[in-house]
Amino acid sequence: MNSIIDQVTQRIIERSKVSRNKYVARMIDAGNNIPDRNQLSCGNLAHGFAACEPETKNTIKMMNAANIGIITSYNDMLSAHQPYQLFPDIIKQASSEMGCTAQVAGATAAMCDGVTQGQPGMELSLFSRDNIAMSAGIGLSHNMFDAAMYLGVCDKIVPGLVMGALRFGYLPTVFVPAGPMPSGLPNSEKSRIRQEYAQGKIGRDELLQAESDSYHSAGTCTFYGTANTNQMLMEFMGLHLPGSSFVNPENNLRTLLTKEATHQAIRITKQNGHYTPLYQILDEKAFVNGIIGLLATGGSTNLTIHLIAMARAAGIILTWDDFAKLSKAIPLLARVYPNGMADVNHFHAAGGVGYVIGELRSNGLLHDDVTTIMGVGMDQYTQEPFIDNGTVVFKAGTAHSLNTDICRPVSDPFSEEGGLQMLTGNLGTGVIKISAVAPEHRIIEAPAVIFESQHDLQAAFEAGDLDKDCIVVVRFQGPKANGMPELHKLTPPLSVLQDKGFKVALVTDGRMSGASGKVPAAIHVSPEAKEGGVLARINAGDVIRLDAIAGTLEVKLSPTELAARPLAKGDFSQNEFGVGRELFAHMRQMVSAPEEGATVFRFEDFEG
Repeated sequence: MNSIIDQVTQRIIERSKVSRNKYVARMIDAGNNIPDRNQLSCGNLAHGFAACEPETKNTIKMMNAANIGIITSYNDMLSAHQPYQLFPDIIKQASSEMGCTAQVAGATAAMCDGVTQGQPGMELSLFSRDNIAMSAGIGLSHNMFDAAMYLGVCDKIVPGLVMGALRFGYLPTVFVPAGPMPSGLPNSEKSRIRQEYAQGKIGRDELLQAESDSYHSAGTCTFYGTANTNQMLMEFMGLHLPGSSFVNPENNLRTLLTKEATHQAIRITKQNGHYTPLYQILDEKAFVNGIIGLLATGGSTNLTIHLIAMARAAGIILTWDDFAKLSKAIPLLARVYPNGMADVNHFHAAGGVGYVIGELRSNGLLHDDVTTIMGVGMDQYTQEPFIDNGTVVFKAGTAHSLNTDICRPVSDPFSEEGGLQMLTGNLGTGVIKISAVAPEHRIIEAPAVIFESQHDLQAAFEAGDLDKDCIVVVRFQGPKANGMPELHKLTPPLSVLQDKGFKVALVTDGRMSGASGKVPAAIHVSPEAKEGGVLARINAGDVIRLDAIAGTLEVKLSPTELAARPLAKGDFSQNEFGVGRELFAHMRQMVSAPEEGATVFRFEDFEG
């Protein structure tokens, strides 16, 4: 095992000892006295299966057969989740084949950040994660189940489901992906058209056609954003079937994988003698493996927030410094858009997650002494699923990259270090995704231009006011200010400025998502401006230095000068009402800082 990985892991274990031990003790107690239908009264149980078919009722009555609770995030507006419409029936049939049963225990919200990008609804996005965790808890609170299966793909949905699942960590748990849509418009062409629209060279009709050609069918968007990073993560952390993340929805293998996931969920129940509860899978080493996967593949910056919140639900305390230290040991082995021109379908074809896991594992860069839904160790996650006589079989995956422009071995990485960097300095603490940023753009020193709305930046860009070297500061975008929306719409205009030869960067207490691209962006800056962070003391023209190599974020002012500056006061009157934002006022008041997971939960396991 690499010494840095071992040191970071041991530090996490030691830091989390009290809270993790408390969490595990509670899960062991629950596992020994599982609150299931054995303990329900006759009236309780009758309600629980009243709507079932007679055969299902009889099976549920016989307590020796497993009953799976399905938590689904299906809706037919969100392309990534539309395929889930058919999954409950597939799971029920697969359960029946093993003499067991399954019921839809509940549903969760599943909003699409692609639809709400740049819109008021995006201010609900981050908070939807905690709402999803609570929804999963409500669904499983009926105590009818011996295992749980979670149907979720996208940005806040998988992290929210994991957080909810961990509160029922005594249940065997399997996550089931739906797969990406087939490749559409090439990413280079999509990027070019977006930049031309930002410059006014083409109209909305042409832009809409390009976007429609890109996002054109059921399945996950094909770029390597948060949704597909989530899927990678579920394999690295042992909650998916091996090689299942990036199989397209219309592929026959997709249906067979869902059946096999159901069979595996049943195999690891108490009734079948291989009891493997979730709390045994998601331990400190599993979370370290997740961070390693994030770094090795150049995944979404959103996971620097989500992984911390997910871990705290398991009594594990992660910090951004853990990410930064691991990044020094983990090479970048994949280039997937926006870190390259390939999409996730190309990545999967070139070797995908299994190849990357194999490379890391064989070079001592991944914990192998972990428990997964498939058993002990990560060897099975180097395998690929195939169809053999109508069933899924797993065979050895490729040991060599099938396209070195997309996947590379540890001996010849795209970069010696991972795709994420922590930034510290007198402006606060933040994160930058550097996997898509060219080396010559990783250090930017320029005067600040201040905005308190992403829409104001667009107006300044169109007026030509940003045609200069500058560091764009977009503040009052943190979780307490307005829910910390993604600011992905800033990418095209800033990319245009960079292409014109200007030295440009972004500094914000908001988010940029997995779509963060070639422009250096210091994001999640904390403390946020609304909480008195230094961003609220910056004036236009102040010189800021963003050094992604050294990991620093500084404004060229003395401590005395900064302390003498009055704090800017943001105007939040426009984000307190409309599209349901008033329903989330308590969350804006209660939410923790991004480096603590930006969550409203104060898990007693952690606090104690």
